[in-house]
Amino acid sequence: MAATGGKLMHAVQYEAYGGGAAALKHVDVPIPIPKKGELLVKLEAASINPIDWKIQKGVIWPFLPRKFPFRPVTDVAGEVVEVGSGVDFKPGDKVVSFLSGSGGGFAEYAVASASKTAKRPAEVSAVEAAGLPVAGVTALQTLKSAGISFGSGGSEKAANILVTAASGGVGLYAVQLAKLGNCHVTATCGARNLELVKNVGADEVLDYKTPGGAALESPSGKKYDAVIHCTTGIPWSTFEPNLAESGKVIDITPNVTAFLTAAIKKITFSKKQLVPLLVIPKREDVEFLVGLVKEGKLKTVVDSRHPLSQAEAAWAKSIDGHATGKVVVEIGSREAE
Repeated sequence: MAATGGKLMHAVQYEAYGGGAAALKHVDVPIPIPKKGELLVKLEAASINPIDWKIQKGVIWPFLPRKFPFRPVTDVAGEVVEVGSGVDFKPGDKVVSFLSGSGGGFAEYAVASASKTAKRPAEVSAVEAAGLPVAGVTALQTLKSAGISFGSGGSEKAANILVTAASGGVGLYAVQLAKLGNCHVTATCGARNLELVKNVGADEVLDYKTPGGAALESPSGKKYDAVIHCTTGIPWSTFEPNLAESGKVIDITPNVTAFLTAAIKKITFSKKQLVPLLVIPKREDVEFLVGLVKEGKLKTVVDSRHPLSQAEAAWAKSIDGHATGKVVVEIGSREAE
């Protein structure tokens, strides 16, 4: 039997769709055992993404949750304590993992796939790393989809990029990564976050509640080669006049209208395109981002930290929709710090 076999851990789960933070229940459950290709990670931090509570709302029913009760949250960091066969990790390794649709991050331990886990150097804290798998990788893959490269010196041509909702989890990473990719960055956010977004690298920042911000107009008159669209409720008619001749809007939260618009733009051979993007975190992308954090080139902006015992507060904070950066739950010994 594994060293943790038969032992219990504290976890937070919900038993049905709906209910928000009030539906989260604190339970003691058996510590899971890793199988082939898996690791058991003693968790130190977990970060919440909007998709986590949207799953609770039933937005992607009937795909997730696969069954109830369901332990939410996919983005975690911690220390390997046990390994299954066929993995290139060992107990004691510090790691960051994406737990995929199975969730499990609201707990003291979680089983992670080795293929979705990256080693975490001592220079990168658990809190910094936990923000990376969904939000960081979404920002990275979106910019790559826009044709931005991240080799030496970034893209040869300095692309003009607009990032909407730039003070959110994905947006703050997108601004920083776009600058690393040699882009001119215009960003939108609320008035209280204008300085923060400028400080992480944006060249121009718009208050989305002002007429110019609502119209997405670049203060310097630039047309956008790509829009990293991190919010909802902005119609194509607002984007279109602001795009360069072959500009594209890459939508990370596409709805039915977005997919229809994308299809119409394709079949009419429009040079201006709407690209719905569905991201699945890859190990190599997480490793790349961890390296940037280690080098001091990328930072995780943390809105708030909560102990696992107060997971409800973290859940409610994320649902509220006004978090600046990442909402993080700290787990284990770190709860007492």
